[in-house]
Amino acid sequence: MSATIAEPIDIAIVGAGAVGLAAALALSREGRSVALLGPVATPRDGRTVALLDGSWRFLTELGLQDALLEKSAPLATMRLVDDSGSLFRQPPVEFRASEIELEAFGWNVENADLTAILAEKAGAIPGLRLIPGLVRAIEPETGAVRLSGDGFAPLLARLVVGADGRNSQVRAAAGIHAKDWRYPQVALTAIFEHRRAHRETSTEFHTRQGPCTIVPLPGRRSSLVWLLEPEEAEAVAALDDAAFALRVERQLQSLLGSMTVQGPRGKIPMGGLSVERFAAGRMALVGEAAHVFPPIGAQGLNLGLRDVAALHDALAGASDAGGEGVIADYDQARRTDVRLRTGAVDVLNRTLLTDLLPADLLRGAGLLALSSIGPLRRFVMRQGLASGTER
Repeated sequence: MSATIAEPIDIAIVGAGAVGLAAALALSREGRSVALLGPVATPRDGRTVALLDGSWRFLTELGLQDALLEKSAPLATMRLVDDSGSLFRQPPVEFRASEIELEAFGWNVENADLTAILAEKAGAIPGLRLIPGLVRAIEPETGAVRLSGDGFAPLLARLVVGADGRNSQVRAAAGIHAKDWRYPQVALTAIFEHRRAHRETSTEFHTRQGPCTIVPLPGRRSSLVWLLEPEEAEAVAALDDAAFALRVERQLQSLLGSMTVQGPRGKIPMGGLSVERFAAGRMALVGEAAHVFPPIGAQGLNLGLRDVAALHDALAGASDAGGEGVIADYDQARRTDVRLRTGAVDVLNRTLLTDLLPADLLRGAGLLALSSIGPLRRFVMRQGLASGTER
């Protein structure tokens, strides 16, 4: 073994996005030696994340609540609007947090702000090593995994956590097979100032091209995620800010009055990804290294934070952070949650993209049931909207 390699650390986390940073904070709390590898980036492209109640409580446990409150807006009401033109179109359905005795389903914050807050907290944790260099090689060895790359001496870790996104190096090194697919959609993202108050209400319009969702931010500001067919997305994205704002206002049926674009916009091709296993060979996957799906129902990053919480629980009391028991427990813990939610989002998105009557009938019946059956609506809220990192 090379003399430049130090004694093994407990955990190395590859990928310094929001999920990787949250993992570094959560997994270093019990005195384990942890290194976070990769550059922290906070680009502003109009993207936000709705931190659902469980995720909010998880981040509060990490000491982030005060900083997040300054940058986020509560989601007290979530509204679904069928704008598909279906013969079975139903009236809008509203979910109110107060109906399940919550102040809010969650809080919406810009991705860049969330990442910056997590990074600042991570930088203040004694013993948590932040290594901005890129990992170039991941090699399993006896009892550990060797990582090498740019700007840091090779290191050994008993457990490697892959928080390195859709094209995960960790997933490839672990030999975990992934199923990858694309949707005929592109998401446009932006942040707007608007004339009318949003009243802490998020509205998701279900159109034939996919969801168009407007989510509150502090003040009279909201964030947009709008899924369109690629050709139309290109045309809409090419509009100047004034024309784009007018186009969005019309799409939202003037819900918030006149709108003005604030800051840069984004454009993201849509796809999905699922894995056969969530951990193998002293390597565990979290966030988009393990699951990718369209931005429906605010499930994406919240699911990644549930990954982190589950990994934290699997590590409880373990003398070897990458031992077979930890790997098996984490893999088992994530199977049902991730696959059910990935499947549900995929089915809903695909039913929007088809004009087949059975699909329209099924979706319309579902909205009608949610609107008229109180116990069912509250069950869905607890399981889907208010869920997060339940402990």
